[in-house]
Amino acid sequence: MARTDSLPEAHGIQKIIRNLRYHEASRQWFAVLFVLLVSIMGEPQPIMLYIGTGIAAVGTLIRLWASGHVMKNKELATDGPYAFVRHPLYVGNILLLVGFSMASSLWWSYLLMVALLLFYYPPTIAYEDAKLHDFFGESWEAWSKTTHALIPTLPKRTTGGGQSSWSFKKSLVQNGEPIIVAYLIGCLYLLYNS
Repeated sequence: MARTDSLPEAHGIQKIIRNLRYHEASRQWFAVLFVLLVSIMGEPQPIMLYIGTGIAAVGTLIRLWASGHVMKNKELATDGPYAFVRHPLYVGNILLLVGFSMASSLWWSYLLMVALLLFYYPPTIAYEDAKLHDFFGESWEAWSKTTHALIPTLPKRTTGGGQSSWSFKKSLVQNGEPIIVAYLIGCLYLLYNS
């Protein structure tokens, strides 16, 4: 089933834009290309480079933490970073984009970043929440009542989801995170040598 199957029918350019917004691979590739673009074209200023690198590093660590806890569509992850926010991988992505924008010192990178985030994340979060609700029903409802989508909250208690410890194997197999980390380090290298 396509991500747009449950949406009202669309035609022409509206259908093309809608399908692009809901297309997971295009969202991921646009982020990969964004990081590469600002790394190649960056004009880093020392203080912004260091601050941006720090923010990108925090985003990377959040992604690594989240990807080692989640078993996509098999169990509801409510521990680890999922105790604080429903979509920690997206929080990590946002911090990565902010960090690379700052590190590059390119004024237009912020505009492009915000456009990408507004274009992709609202429908993606709505789709993911609906899918998790369909899979996990009442467990998801209880968890989502106390856990925001992107804004961290202090965890109340675990609400019936999976209790697992972090696993490098999950991180590698589910999301290929170590490969993403290597890519990000390569892009930071480009920035530092601009």
